[in-house]
Amino acid sequence: MYIPRFPVLAALVASLALTTGCLHFGGLEDEVELATHVDDWRDQVIYQVLVDRFADADEGNNYRHDITAPAHYHGGDWAGLESRLDYLEALGVTALWISPVVKNVDTDAGVDGYHGYWAQDFNAVNPHFGDITELRSLVNAAHEHGMLVIIDIVTNHVGQAFYYDINLNGQPDIHLQESGQPGKDPVIHITEYDPDFDPRGIQAFTSLGEAGPAPVIFQYDPATNHIPPMPELFRQPEVYNRKGRTFNFDDPDQLLHGDFPGGLKDIDTTRCDVKQEMVDIYARWIEQTDADGFRIDTVKHVEWEFWRFFAQRVRQRLREQGKRNFLMFGEAFDGRDDLVGSFTKNDFPDSPTPEQWANEEACAQEAGGPPLTGDQLDSVFYFPQHYQVFRDVFQQAQSTDRIEALWDARTTNYGTVPMENGIGVAPHKALVNFIDNHDVARFLWPLESRPQTEQRALLQNALLMLMTAEGIPCIYYGTEQEFHGGNDPANREDMWDSNFDTTQPTFQWTARLIELRKKLVALRRGDTNVTWSTEHTGAEQDAGIFAFERTGGDAEGAYALVIFNTHQTQDSATVFEGEEMPVSAPPGTVLVDVLSSAKPGFTVGPNGTLAVALPPMRGALLVPEADAGGL
Repeated sequence: MYIPRFPVLAALVASLALTTGCLHFGGLEDEVELATHVDDWRDQVIYQVLVDRFADADEGNNYRHDITAPAHYHGGDWAGLESRLDYLEALGVTALWISPVVKNVDTDAGVDGYHGYWAQDFNAVNPHFGDITELRSLVNAAHEHGMLVIIDIVTNHVGQAFYYDINLNGQPDIHLQESGQPGKDPVIHITEYDPDFDPRGIQAFTSLGEAGPAPVIFQYDPATNHIPPMPELFRQPEVYNRKGRTFNFDDPDQLLHGDFPGGLKDIDTTRCDVKQEMVDIYARWIEQTDADGFRIDTVKHVEWEFWRFFAQRVRQRLREQGKRNFLMFGEAFDGRDDLVGSFTKNDFPDSPTPEQWANEEACAQEAGGPPLTGDQLDSVFYFPQHYQVFRDVFQQAQSTDRIEALWDARTTNYGTVPMENGIGVAPHKALVNFIDNHDVARFLWPLESRPQTEQRALLQNALLMLMTAEGIPCIYYGTEQEFHGGNDPANREDMWDSNFDTTQPTFQWTARLIELRKKLVALRRGDTNVTWSTEHTGAEQDAGIFAFERTGGDAEGAYALVIFNTHQTQDSATVFEGEEMPVSAPPGTVLVDVLSSAKPGFTVGPNGTLAVALPPMRGALLVPEADAGGL
């Protein structure tokens, strides 16, 4: 929504917005011509940006901001991001994942909605970031720079939109409840904004006892944008599950139906009208901007049936308008590999009953379009790898055999067939790999007491894994500048503090890795064959060694061999008790380490084996000598 920068007119617009919702200014909300800007998503390198923290090019939208407080708005905007595309182009990234674009509850309990996950109006832009023309301008400019744009979206909840009137007095209270009888019930602290989960639904009570379901009262405080959500559907209490705040995420009922901690109200995503509305809302954002994909928040808190409907109908609608290969990857903040992978399967992982499936089919018929299949999301954020590989191995030097075990499970836990009308790649080959992100402490945070040389070596080794592992690499903004913030919000630093330094050693290392990835098709599209992993972490000859080949598949005969020493104190080699590492490259093949300035060569032995020694916290990228020229 366009917000004029003239005080009188701005006041008028704000007044109208409170009564009419999203405003329409001539052609500013007209659809744009959609196009397909990507062939294979595995060729891309994603860069995650929290818009509010990246670059500020428009002081006109800097209201209610405080750069001294990590939990408040800092002023970054879409114009600022657009102004720094040259920096990102120098780094080599090819896709921007931007934080949610919709209008949010502005501030709540002293914390701002700068991150974008507190939706208030799904159809209006967040005015802190700009207007619709500036969002379109960003997408267009990114496309001109050869970059794709992924928009972060939320379907699970809205922001702090209402309170539960538990004591029936018509105002939000934070109070203590007790029976008044000694030795009976304990004293309970209750906030009507965010009461604890009740499987029956939040109940009202009076001095005489419970009084049935607590009424839902939508807040109206324009100063903080606590006003009833839009579109109109989300102003109906029955659209929400109304069971209160989740406190046990292992309870399936709480996981799916509880409010997200912090008062984020959980939407009933089993409803057909909600499913249709969400498709319409988010398809329109693509129709208005020509963006290229969705990163989807909190997918494990939403039923599989919703993802079947949402993903298939969005793909169908956009494809009809010329937008193909539209990527949808989800975030299940969880280390359980089977759970995370379940959202990429097309074999009905929740085993719906005939009645449930009949309801899904009825919703599909009501909405129009072909019958539903089991297809869900194209990919997911690979959280199990974040924990088991980047944390356990590259940060903590645990055994590398856990990497092989995790990767071996991909064809079991993740979908192995591309989604119809999707990106054309099976999910298990297109997982979104990441070292860290906005929800976890940065990789360097636990390493702060270590010498900078060691911190840098560990991070750069992890970046080598990120850029060579099968899937789609994703860099969290500031990693290339060695940001080291702790848990949220400390991990959401201001990018401008780095001065966008392109001479920084890890920036240059990352740019070099991306350049090699672009030139070597094996690193983008090759299959993976682990050639060495070990349980050893002590003084053994191979302690900390991990190696894998990328070849075959859609890379055909292209070949690359990646070797890591994750041990943090000793040289290690691809040898143990006289046995060397077997490789598929023919005997006599000379493989060159293109990461080393000396470009050393290693010859595959007559038995098809290779011995390579590496110093601690270092890696090697070996390619056939014939392919090493120009690298």
